[in-house]
Amino acid sequence: MTKVEEAREILTQLQVPKQQQSDLCCYVLLAMAYIQESANWEYASNDWIRIHDIISFTEKNYGVAYAENSRETFRKQAIHHFRNAAFIEDNGLATNSPNYRYRLTEEMLLLITHFGKKDWEKKKASFLKDHQSLIEQYASKKTMQKMSVKINNSDFTFSPGKHNQLQKAIIEEFAPRFAPNSECLYVGDTEQKDLVKNEGKLKALGFEITLHDKMPDVVLYSEGKDWIYFVEAVTSVGPMDPKRIKELEEMTKNVSAGKIYTTAFLDFKTFKKFSEMLAWETEVWLAESPDHMIHLNGDKFMGPRK
Repeated sequence: MTKVEEAREILTQLQVPKQQQSDLCCYVLLAMAYIQESANWEYASNDWIRIHDIISFTEKNYGVAYAENSRETFRKQAIHHFRNAAFIEDNGLATNSPNYRYRLTEEMLLLITHFGKKDWEKKKASFLKDHQSLIEQYASKKTMQKMSVKINNSDFTFSPGKHNQLQKAIIEEFAPRFAPNSECLYVGDTEQKDLVKNEGKLKALGFEITLHDKMPDVVLYSEGKDWIYFVEAVTSVGPMDPKRIKELEEMTKNVSAGKIYTTAFLDFKTFKKFSEMLAWETEVWLAESPDHMIHLNGDKFMGPRK
């Protein structure tokens, strides 16, 4: 194997995400250890160096040139993650100091000097036991960031993000106010497309769903009223415009229940961006004003107020 391939093998075995196994990340490890193509890992060192030194080392020893203005890329793609994994450390100075430096940690240096030797597996196991792998760290962080949500009296979690934040609000704030006692028949997640999907009930109501059909973000059903609420959670795309209504009408042409088309937004600012696109005879709900609805069908609700 070339030294780049060996560096990648070390990173792979230390369980870093795929993004941190790139050539750039391999060159960072090689430069940090001052390993040239002809050198053995047992001669690795951990002198304090700058990102400028990593760029210079890579061009001089591996013939790959990175521009000086790519230093932020090195920080984001490699340095930040390697520090989280206890591969490297900084000297504690202010980041804007001309004397700010990085080096391999003593533990990482001790480990990589054994790469390719008989005791590599033992040393690696010891390192991973004492230092949580990046994959484990990031998986744990992602789990902590998940949003808990109760759907049909069962506990679920949404992955983080504005879209799921809005979906959570639809289920927990919109539904109790405007679709009381309704059942959630469908809701997706940005990571798990069909988080809840009651296919039996949907088919019983007359849905014709194919692989090509895009379900609304949230589908609620009130059995008492025999109403179906189609709710699109819009943070950047996909409001209830005439084209979307036509698609949903085609998908539900055999559904006899009453259909309510609603576009949900997090706030007025987002609503304003899409206001001219929205179809008539639809509803608008804003999470920031959860007690109110905007009806784009004035004739049905026109009349004096008390």
